[in-house]
Amino acid sequence: MPAGECSFCAIGAGEQPGHVVLSDEVAVAFLDTRPVFKGHVLVAPRAHVETLPDLPPPEVGPFFERVRSVTAAVEQGLEAGGTFVAMNNRISQSVPHLHVHVVPRNRKDGLRGFFWPRTTYDDPAEAEAYALRIRKALDPNP
Repeated sequence: MPAGECSFCAIGAGEQPGHVVLSDEVAVAFLDTRPVFKGHVLVAPRAHVETLPDLPPPEVGPFFERVRSVTAAVEQGLEAGGTFVAMNNRISQSVPHLHVHVVPRNRKDGLRGFFWPRTTYDDPAEAEAYALRIRKALDPNP
């Protein structure tokens, strides 16, 4: 996808303004324009891919090394007590380019766990049925 068609690619190419905190051959990281808290950073792979499964396996490790570095830098540089690190794949992904959110956190900052309602399994058998479906998708021939 040409950089002009993807705002994250355009930021990485220097064609669109962004408050870049890291830029190398693997990833570009920049401040979110609608942060949960000030200092909220998005880390995106340099190559245009839409979701985590689309990222080629050899690029996963180097990309997450950048996520790890940015996470440490957000905590240290902002004197944050911790971070919330998350990613969406397709659903709730406002820009269709893989990116990881690194959000600075402090105790009593008002953010309560996850941003969505939680549920429960009806019983252990239902939980096991979901686990089995995922195991089969990971290894169809166990």
